[in-house]
Amino acid sequence: MKLQINKERITFFLWTTSAYLLLWLIVDLAQHPESFFQYAVNEIWRAAYILLVMFLLFEYTIPRLNKKNKIKSILLLAIQIFLFSFGLYAWRYLGIQLHLYTEFTSYSSCKEGVGDQFGASIFAILFFGVVRHFYNYRKLRLDAQQLKIDKQEAELNYLKSQTNPHFLFNTLNNIYSLARDKSDLAPESILRLSKILRFMLYETGSQFIAIEQELKIINDYIALEKLRYDKSLNVNFNYNVEDMKQSIPPLLLIPLVENAFKHGVSETRGNPFIDISLSVKDRQLTFIIKNSYDGQSGQTKVIENIGLSNLRRQLELLYTEFNLSIQPEESIFTSTLKINLASNV
Repeated sequence: MKLQINKERITFFLWTTSAYLLLWLIVDLAQHPESFFQYAVNEIWRAAYILLVMFLLFEYTIPRLNKKNKIKSILLLAIQIFLFSFGLYAWRYLGIQLHLYTEFTSYSSCKEGVGDQFGASIFAILFFGVVRHFYNYRKLRLDAQQLKIDKQEAELNYLKSQTNPHFLFNTLNNIYSLARDKSDLAPESILRLSKILRFMLYETGSQFIAIEQELKIINDYIALEKLRYDKSLNVNFNYNVEDMKQSIPPLLLIPLVENAFKHGVSETRGNPFIDISLSVKDRQLTFIIKNSYDGQSGQTKVIENIGLSNLRRQLELLYTEFNLSIQPEESIFTSTLKINLASNV
């Protein structure tokens, strides 16, 4: 079976070996300051072997231990024990022969030397095992967090894929009404629609846009919608934004404006009106829309359409502090959106 080489895992073992080496160097410096250089060379020589053996243990031997194949598992463990004992002793002996390792301790027998080296290997196993456990735990948490982020982004993209066609469909219906009536305003409505489409194609792909861009598209949409009505429709749009460069998700506010036209003034038999107020101060956004409404007096339950339900879900995914209130009153429908822009997830 081929041993898989993972650059990320190799980097982990290199850093862990460096920490292991540094720990022993600190001990040697404290206990043998007069011979620190020779001890340091010894530790570097031993660390090179420890790196190889630990990599084989955690990346090859342990993952391949199998209860169903006991013979193979026993063989792998035997090889690993050999590398930890006889192998490390032989590595030490090789260093001495190459004059790279200073022999501070002499062993009376091979058995004594092997036993001493195996004891040092036990500490290395514990050190690498603990570090690897915390590393894997942290990596799992980061992977889970990234998976959550990817899932949220996918859901946001899905919501946008629903909201944008829904918004476009309603706008095209308005233009169709003008064309059907052979209105002279149909060409102008198409021109204004092209501006909105240009914005949707080139600006809504970004996760955030400046508030001034959102205000522009709202004004364009209001101008487009007003073409359908006579002068009896009164629309007021007031805003007080301390910083026009503050960022918000594109088309976040449009569903409330669209709702005011489609389910408000379009169904109003009296004097239709829409009052829109936007305030952004100290990263606190307040968006209030009041529109004429011919619903039942005292009605408290509101059935949210696609635009509003998608807006609510987007807010849940994007911000931790927000409040969306849809409240029908006597002849007036009020939508209030408050967002702490600093609470972006």
